[in-house]
Amino acid sequence: MRGYGLLRVAPAKRLIAGGCAALIAGCAPPALAAPADPGTPQPAAPARHRTIADCRDLRIDPPQPADGPVVSLRLDGDSLTVEEAYQVLTTPRLRVRLAPEAVRKMRAFREDAVRLITRQNPPPPRVYGWNQALGPLKDRPIGVEESREFQKRILASHGVATEPVLPGNIARLALVIRANQMARGHMGVRPELPRKLLELVNKGVTPVLPQVGSLGSGDLQPMAVAGLVATGGEGACAGLMRPGRPPRVGPAREILREAGIVPLELEMGEALPIMSGSTVVAAAYLAALHRAEAQADHAEGAFALFMEAIRAEPGSLDARTHAERAIPEQEQVVARLRALLRGSEFMTDRTRRRFNPEDTHRIQDAVSVRAAPHILASLRRNLHHSRQILGKELNASTSNPLLFRDGDGEVEFVMGGNWDGAVMGHGLDALNAGLVDAGVLSQELSARLLSSRWSYGLPANLAGGTVGLNSGMVQLQTVATALIPEMQARAFPSGTLSRPAKDGQEDHNSMAMASLRNLRANQERLDTVLAVQYLMSAQGVDLVIRGIRDGAPPPRLGDGTRRIHAVIRSRIAELENDRNLTRDLHEMTGLVHGDLLLRAVRGTRTEIVSRR
Repeated sequence: MRGYGLLRVAPAKRLIAGGCAALIAGCAPPALAAPADPGTPQPAAPARHRTIADCRDLRIDPPQPADGPVVSLRLDGDSLTVEEAYQVLTTPRLRVRLAPEAVRKMRAFREDAVRLITRQNPPPPRVYGWNQALGPLKDRPIGVEESREFQKRILASHGVATEPVLPGNIARLALVIRANQMARGHMGVRPELPRKLLELVNKGVTPVLPQVGSLGSGDLQPMAVAGLVATGGEGACAGLMRPGRPPRVGPAREILREAGIVPLELEMGEALPIMSGSTVVAAAYLAALHRAEAQADHAEGAFALFMEAIRAEPGSLDARTHAERAIPEQEQVVARLRALLRGSEFMTDRTRRRFNPEDTHRIQDAVSVRAAPHILASLRRNLHHSRQILGKELNASTSNPLLFRDGDGEVEFVMGGNWDGAVMGHGLDALNAGLVDAGVLSQELSARLLSSRWSYGLPANLAGGTVGLNSGMVQLQTVATALIPEMQARAFPSGTLSRPAKDGQEDHNSMAMASLRNLRANQERLDTVLAVQYLMSAQGVDLVIRGIRDGAPPPRLGDGTRRIHAVIRSRIAELENDRNLTRDLHEMTGLVHGDLLLRAVRGTRTEIVSRR
């Protein structure tokens, strides 16, 4: 089940019959639990702690259908787009290859780099991760004869992390992004390395990547695990997806054998480029952005339906007001809202009087209603900024050291900090703040629907039957209220919380992974908060229709809100007398997370484009 705070559990009768095992891990059903002799010492229960390295019970992918679309990509290091990254996230069947020109560029850089680092006279330059050790041990030399063993030990020592693990689609996207970044040539690796990463992707092998460990300064831990999978190293797990078969997770070596993949043996300078770059943050940021764009659409859709329910003043959507501010995102939000509400008869003086003859003195609606376009425009600006950040990150050499050619065409190593994730981390923090603000707005709007005063005559608590005998939707709205402080607590910008590490050598860290984890947690909560607003707004619309008893046809919803309301009512019945709304919230949260309702919200967008 999607949505924060809701669990899929067995019906009550099954729970009673089966004991508490369905609810509490480790609690044996009564039929299987032998009574303990109080006079006999009992052995300690075996530890239930499990690590990623155990590979037991890990799930990173849903089952894959026997057939489906295949996404084909050609990587040249320069032209991977955000939309193509979205395709990798949403389509498990991939065919990705390196462009021939990228292969030629990589080989040329690699040959010149090896020639430079192995020369005898003059002595070769001292290069981090090639012939020098890592981190605070950077001044210790590594001999050429130790190079291959050094690569293995880099991955083994750096792949230390813990659960939870990332979804499989994010791990696959991380491999594709890293291969594309390597294709630029400046990391100095052989083409065989990105080809091996892409072979994993193409054959359905997905590294099990941990979330906890990265400081956002290179994603060292999770990408070291990816390197262990590609090289068949110990201590790593991988998933295997094959069409029509259940996905499974096992030790990397076992999964590679089953997929027919020969592990790659790394050569000098190739372990560090796998890890040294915030690639996992970039992949997960893209997944969060993809979801946030849908959530921004839902925030607009739910707000439009709310406006219908309270028969709002349309003046706050007047194009002239928003043009005067000259903020493109604000004008775009208002254009979409007007399109969703086009043709509405709810937001008219006539309908207000038909429903509530006393509703004749409205001057303007509350701040939350009038400023909603501005608040949602701020979120849209964050989304646009995130797209700009990620569009550059996809096609950048994010590693250390990098190779460049001087004016004479000679290769030189340059050591810097392109692995740093600060720009993405601050972008994640800003996006998180925008989504939390949208969630707070949603909760405030749904709260207004509980009040007969602020909903302009709707029954208290949106009760569908006799008020008092029926409590209506008050506890449904409380779910959203309970989630908001959790979201606000997770909105603190982790990018301001740098901690020094590794004996002071890495004394500033972006903490972008912490920013990412906060954002992902808040997105789960936001789906539920928006689901509450949708349910309550749909109920408000139905109560308006039911409350008009003049014998004339009911008022018409707007072009877009009519579609939205129809989708909701195709799955969830109007609330009449009280019923338990957990199942309704479950269903509504699924609609927010799925495609059906999103298509209803976005359907108006095509109309806007076609009318211009």
